[in-house]
Amino acid sequence: MMKVEDLKLQNNEGETALWLAIASTDKMVDVLLKRNKDLLKIRTKGSLPFLCALWSGHNDVVECIYSMTNIADEEWKDSDKKSILNSCIAAGLFDIALEIINHCKTKGTLMTIGTEVLRYLAYKPAAFDEKVRSFFRRLVLRILPGPGNFENSTGVKIVRCIWSETVKQNLQKHEDILKTIAGDSEEKEGLLFTAARLGNYKFIAELLKLYPEIAWERDHNNYTIFHVAVIHRHENVYNLLYELGLRKLGTLDKNKDNILHLAAKKPAQSRLNVVSGAALQMQRELLWFEEVKTRVNSTDRRKWNEEKKSPQALFSEQHADLMEKGEKWMKNTANHCMVVAALIATIMFAAAFTLPGGNNGDTGHPILLKKSAFVVFVVADAVSLCTSSASILMFLAILTSRYAEKDFLVSLPVKLMVGLVTLFLSIVTMMIAFSASFFLLYAESMKWIPVSIAALAGVPVVLFALLQSRLLFDVINSTFNSRHLFRPKNRMI
Repeated sequence: MMKVEDLKLQNNEGETALWLAIASTDKMVDVLLKRNKDLLKIRTKGSLPFLCALWSGHNDVVECIYSMTNIADEEWKDSDKKSILNSCIAAGLFDIALEIINHCKTKGTLMTIGTEVLRYLAYKPAAFDEKVRSFFRRLVLRILPGPGNFENSTGVKIVRCIWSETVKQNLQKHEDILKTIAGDSEEKEGLLFTAARLGNYKFIAELLKLYPEIAWERDHNNYTIFHVAVIHRHENVYNLLYELGLRKLGTLDKNKDNILHLAAKKPAQSRLNVVSGAALQMQRELLWFEEVKTRVNSTDRRKWNEEKKSPQALFSEQHADLMEKGEKWMKNTANHCMVVAALIATIMFAAAFTLPGGNNGDTGHPILLKKSAFVVFVVADAVSLCTSSASILMFLAILTSRYAEKDFLVSLPVKLMVGLVTLFLSIVTMMIAFSASFFLLYAESMKWIPVSIAALAGVPVVLFALLQSRLLFDVINSTFNSRHLFRPKNRMI
């Protein structure tokens, strides 16, 4: 029978049974550690089993091993703690990382192993997400996105813990850490600019709380984080500017471009795709250009770069293809939606003169006039006819627009939003009228028929809502929330 000590035996590669079990399941790891916890201290090729579990990518195994690990009792070297901490951040195990950081802070070794964690967190915007977010909260943020409250996120606690210790260091150590944060060469990007490029505004906000002057550090291109935010279109990073005090951003980069020239250049396609459709993308670009225009003086608004182009001329040149795509996308959308709206209007107009049950031959009044379902039918038919007609007019206005640059800012998005909303209402009321007619005809003889029909009538409404919800939310957000895209009410610092 195998003894407990036999579990410590190693093969030719120096691997124990625990090392082999790590690649399997957490249940096997749990069984081995319950019999012999000393397996956690046996190294293979200089590495601990806990670190191997992190490398394996099996988070359930990692959590199983960590639950049986007492950090205070483990004789981990500083190099072990550094590797484990960085691996936890890279794997998204932020709760475990925070416990290790708090332990190191108590032992006074945090600054020996913790500064590299900031680099991993700069690349991990997900570390700053709220722990709990209800369905209603997610729905609201989808329609009206914003910074939100991130005080309860683990990433915030980690940055706060490390950064508070950083600012307490002596002058030389402090300067070395600032070089890591801000960057001091073209070859190595500073953490602050990495976070700005990735839109990790929560990471930046935590650094600025204790050291606001770092916001004005410049990289090898003579950019601040706000220049980087404009290049990559991260409004939450840019909005930190308003909490640090208003300041004009008139400096030039190596190509003699000011920040308005940077706003005039089209960003990467991945940043354009944050909204649906080329027309709404063009609107977002116009919003950025008009906003940044307020951050430079009147002279810089007309200043030429090395290519002898003003910001406005550069914007028109860079966005000519997007503007053409936006016009084509808007017209195609309007054409397709107008066909549907016209069909609904035709059907509802005909239904108004072919009432369920017919008319009284003597008086001409509807036979089923006194039934409540008849009132529902008539009202729903009238609403559907009116909303579909309004939808047709909105889409017709889109087709006949002049498609100037400024039209993409307000006029076209508003028309599209009104057209889509009225089209959706016409579909809903058409289905209501359709269901009401069956309640009028079959409610007394076969009640299951109108109930079944009413349930089926909800299918196209739900399908329209699901299939077009992204576009509808983007249109509503671009139309109403665009005015709040910059200068949000919620403070981040």
